[in-house]
Amino acid sequence: MVDVILLERVEKLGQMGQVVKVRPGFARNYLLPQKKALRATKENLAYFEKQRTQLEAQNLARRSEAEEVARKLDGLAVVLIRQAGESGQLYGSVTARDIADGVTAAGFTIARGQVVLDKAIKTLGLYKLRVVLHPEVAVTITVNVAQSPEEAEMQAKGVDPVKLAQEAAAREAAHAASEPGDAS
Repeated sequence: MVDVILLERVEKLGQMGQVVKVRPGFARNYLLPQKKALRATKENLAYFEKQRTQLEAQNLARRSEAEEVARKLDGLAVVLIRQAGESGQLYGSVTARDIADGVTAAGFTIARGQVVLDKAIKTLGLYKLRVVLHPEVAVTITVNVAQSPEEAEMQAKGVDPVKLAQEAAAREAAHAASEPGDAS
């Protein structure tokens, strides 16, 4: 384990200024290159204490900017049109990059790393996802994955178009089976 000084709040790790123990790979590959932390040496601790007020002021400015964007972005609904099979299974998947592109098309610029997506979306439907604008500011957006804009409207109203299509096909099959066939 390696000791590092956090230069900003890192989720599930700690607040700015804390000295925390992390695995060497996490420090080397993520925290240090992203400038989220410094190695905890005497020189770096002294440097951090000198720069602390400046770092806190920068963090406060970024946070207030993120909160302003969050007020506008909170509750945004993004519609993504994708091809899918009859069961609602997508031909492919929707990734964080697709969602970030959809939010950008709606007028807000976000990076794909800001979209919290546990696993790729592989079926049609509505999904509530978190977008992290700042380590201390996150909002929830709704992603509506549909085959057409009409289906997206139906899903937004709470109607499942896949289920409707399956029920209509079942009724049609039952109707066709109940009619006597032409055996001429």
